[in-house]
Amino acid sequence: MSDLGVIGDAELVEELSMLTTQTARMRARMADIMAELDRRRRAAGAGRPGGHVHGARR
Repeated sequence: MSDLGVIGDAELVEELSMLTTQTARMRARMADIMAELDRRRRAAGAGRPGGHVHGARR
């Protein structure tokens, strides 16, 4: 295993709390990025006939 066996309980709880907070921030950032990409795709598709975004040719 790693050095976790020599770290005290308080330090482990503190690190876990920090990682949980970072994870929540990363998830929120990912959701923001996905929403922005969706918004851009919709905006790009709005100007095309049929609303196709991927450049499909007919």
